[in-house]
Amino acid sequence: MNASTPTALMEIPTATGTLHGTLEIPANARHLIVFAHGLTSSNLSPRNRLVARALLRQGFAVMLPDLTAGAVGSAAPAPRDDRERILLTAKHLVVIIDWLTANPATCGLRIGLFGASTGAAAAMIAAALRPGQVHAVVSRGGRPDLADDLLAEVQAPTLMLVGSNDKAGIVHNRSAGAKMRCKPMLELIHGAGHLFGEPGKLEQVASFSSLWFHSTLRHCA
Repeated sequence: MNASTPTALMEIPTATGTLHGTLEIPANARHLIVFAHGLTSSNLSPRNRLVARALLRQGFAVMLPDLTAGAVGSAAPAPRDDRERILLTAKHLVVIIDWLTANPATCGLRIGLFGASTGAAAAMIAAALRPGQVHAVVSRGGRPDLADDLLAEVQAPTLMLVGSNDKAGIVHNRSAGAKMRCKPMLELIHGAGHLFGEPGKLEQVASFSSLWFHSTLRHCA
């Protein structure tokens, strides 16, 4: 993804199979951002990869895991609905967070999560389940409201980025924020829709995300 930073292909064992992803760690990186894509996307999402490249240029380590394809070699039954699929995505994300925390190459890096679409719900669930390991969250065009009751358990500072033209997204994110004890910041990207496909809007997402992660992760314990 970045010619100056070697890309490592990761294989992370789970109880039922193996998760895959890519990991890039720039020299002198202090923070690591793990991306959580939506149910209809993958770790090859061009939108997430654009944001990841921007964060790499700012000195962040980034991991782009494949969360929803199912762990390779898994014999577990396929999830029956979107709720179960989001919970499975969150479970995979927790496995990755635990692995990164124990891995010698990444254990010293502060972890932030970047969730897009339904991946934002998985990121919120993972943050609630791992409050000591997840120190910041960004949701891009997300559905954090789908994390339901676990929203109240999220302790990490959270930034919700929503396009100003995404009226349903604004409602969903305000609904999620109302359930959180650690109140998030809701930032509307003027002129953007749900996918931030308008010229320059994803670059604004990357800029807001970089500022958020820099300001929150550097102050965490």
